[in-house]
Amino acid sequence: MALVSPSEIARPFLDEVREAVAELPPIRLVGLLASDRPDAASYSNYAARGCAKVGITYEERKVPSAQLSRAIFEANTDPEVHGILVYYPVFGGARDRSLQNEVDAEKDVEGLHGFWTQRLYHDVRFADRAKTKKAILPCTPLGVVKALAALGVYHLERKPREQLEGVTVTVFNRSEVVGRPLAALLAHDGAVVHSFDIDGVVRYEREREEPGTITRAEALRESQVVVSAVPDPSFELIRADELHPEAVCVNVAYVPNFADDVEATAKHLLNRVGPITVAMLLRNTLRLYRNFAS
Repeated sequence: MALVSPSEIARPFLDEVREAVAELPPIRLVGLLASDRPDAASYSNYAARGCAKVGITYEERKVPSAQLSRAIFEANTDPEVHGILVYYPVFGGARDRSLQNEVDAEKDVEGLHGFWTQRLYHDVRFADRAKTKKAILPCTPLGVVKALAALGVYHLERKPREQLEGVTVTVFNRSEVVGRPLAALLAHDGAVVHSFDIDGVVRYEREREEPGTITRAEALRESQVVVSAVPDPSFELIRADELHPEAVCVNVAYVPNFADDVEATAKHLLNRVGPITVAMLLRNTLRLYRNFAS
């Protein structure tokens, strides 16, 4: 088993963005920080360092939560701003979802605007009818997909949408930021996905999303891939004796979701995805610039 370095997976994407940015006019990404959550501040710092590595200008704007909507509007209408990143959660629930739709889709580097989520869930891979502008996908789910491709889970020799046929995946987390979009992306590519959260299990397959009946033990036993993103220290850790013998395991949460014995038995263990998420953020920023600002 190889403990996987997320920085190694991220490196070729950073190199690709750096080379492209060097040939373009200045690109500016604005991060709107409207909460005092330490993880939000940490993500902003990672974004700043990532931008510095590839030549994108990053500006953190700290704003009171009550003024966040106005700050989004100002960034939307500023032609010198090419990408906008809001550090959620701010209010939580429906209010945050409303704010996600206030960010101009052409500057939404995280792909959370309804324009992008509609395309994601209906497997529309372009922003325009002429298919000249590729769609934007949420950074963390996209990062997990790229990691699985790098680890050989995807059969890249096959046609698109068939590259995960025969692969079963279990995902713990069904949030609208990570778990649900990830399940949809993997199902679009041919996988059968069992998605668990506190409300039960949902099965994803191609265009289908339906209640599942499988148990945690059954799902883990048959899954070649297990992705867990539960931000709760009380989550029952996934043990080595529960896993498929050739399981590829990805921990997305800031707390461990896998027991220590998994490192010695899983085919691959990716303990964190932060560097890959940042690489996808920068890749999305470049794509939006090329699609719209240029």
